[in-house]
Amino acid sequence: MNRPGSLLTRLRPPRLPRTQRGRRRLVQAAMAGCVLALAPATWMHAVADSRVRTTADVPAQEVAVVFGAGLWEGRPTPYLAHRLDAAAELYRTGKVKVVLVTGDNSRADYDEPDAMRGYLSERGVPDDRIVSDYAGFDTWDSCVRAKEIFGVDRAVLVTQGFHIRRAVALCRSAGVDSYGVGVSEPHDATWYYGGVREMFAAGKAALDVVFEPDPRYLGDQEAGVTEALAAAED
Repeated sequence: MNRPGSLLTRLRPPRLPRTQRGRRRLVQAAMAGCVLALAPATWMHAVADSRVRTTADVPAQEVAVVFGAGLWEGRPTPYLAHRLDAAAELYRTGKVKVVLVTGDNSRADYDEPDAMRGYLSERGVPDDRIVSDYAGFDTWDSCVRAKEIFGVDRAVLVTQGFHIRRAVALCRSAGVDSYGVGVSEPHDATWYYGGVREMFAAGKAALDVVFEPDPRYLGDQEAGVTEALAAAED
């Protein structure tokens, strides 16, 4: 049985260095840790800030890429619906010709891309101008697959404002020359959660760029985007 004195000794916080040199080294180590923690977010802003626009002023590209953001009872969540609304506006105003919807279809009862396709069709985007990527399990996977599987070289990316810089940075690193439309949202609990999550996701994004891991599923090349663009020219 532990004696109270020994338990208090183990719970006592570590002592600070007694010398000025030791304290200086502790401060330097703490500052270095903060710099390393903030470096990925700083990199994302440096790469992507000049590429983030609105639906009104984003340069026209042939393809828009919309990232999945969850379903509720088989329908897009409000955040995903807002992304799709922005993509539909880009199509209606002639800013893009084709919309690539990328999301999770890892199980039979969960199909983000088809739900996204249905939502866009209801809002006037022709079905033959929508292409589905069923293996967009995260942002890096979606970017790599847009380039390697669907042959997308340039695109307008559509997602929420707290996510758009990471999306642009990752897609550019994957070889897709990208501009981003950051959809605005009320600063509710979901928005704050997304912002906090991005702080941690920035570190993974930096590792993805450095090590360039293969997507969870790569597969064979698909002609969906090429065929949709050909249909747009008819």
